[in-house]
Amino acid sequence: MKQPIDWLDLWRELVETRTWHGHDEKSKTDHWRARAQEFDANVKQRWARADSSRTWVLDLLAAHPGATVLDIGAGTGKWAILLARHARQVTALEPSPAMREFLRANLAAEQVANVAIVPGAWPHVEVAPHDFALCSHAMYGSPDFATFIQRMQAVTRHTCILLMRAPTPDGIMAEASRHIYGHPYDSANFQVGVNALWQMGIFPHVHMEDTGLWRPWVSASLADALADLKRKLGVSDTAAYDDFLRALLHRRLTFTDGQYVWPPGVRTALLFWRVPATDHASATATLHADRL
Repeated sequence: MKQPIDWLDLWRELVETRTWHGHDEKSKTDHWRARAQEFDANVKQRWARADSSRTWVLDLLAAHPGATVLDIGAGTGKWAILLARHARQVTALEPSPAMREFLRANLAAEQVANVAIVPGAWPHVEVAPHDFALCSHAMYGSPDFATFIQRMQAVTRHTCILLMRAPTPDGIMAEASRHIYGHPYDSANFQVGVNALWQMGIFPHVHMEDTGLWRPWVSASLADALADLKRKLGVSDTAAYDDFLRALLHRRLTFTDGQYVWPPGVRTALLFWRVPATDHASATATLHADRL
């Protein structure tokens, strides 16, 4: 009989074997330094239209006036600014110095004064308990998903909220991953994360964002597309799969207006669950005991 998947181990494997471009705590290298401005511009463009995830979160805060919110992996501050307009206090946790520069500038530009910026990467930072904790696409670089979630629950009095990318099962990344790894999970994402939560005994509600699939990726050339695909799959150091991947890209990319366009293949899933008071107290006590 085929062994069941250990989803927490798979999450760890996907994080550790794929190239992660974020803040390297050990080398103190901020890989967002050259990309923070582009990231900020892309987020602002995406947020120019409403979406159901933001609407759901604002409805939750409207039902709990005076709440406090922890924003894990705040980036350049779009969520923090939105949350601050509907919460008493927001703590914006962000490891990247470059991201924090844009975060401070955006808070100042929006005249938001109730956001406290905390440097550091979750789950290695101490913060006070908050009513709500939100992490939007900032968990992908953390190999220990169980500890990430356990510590999130330990500082949350009411509800934990995750926003995660949900790839389509027939996308290029899934097809490439099946060929190379024998399964469709190209990276740490919603499909792996929700199963990992179930494995931990957490059964979240799920809302799929109603704005459809994300804007498609584009590549200047097939060579660029191949290099990007190999990097995302963690196989940049080998040519063993190049023939298959070239054929895959040639078959599935379209050439439009002088660039190669990938088929849309990702949307956002919002996961949320209420943290029972007993679980919050137990998790807090356990974490404190672990540090003794």
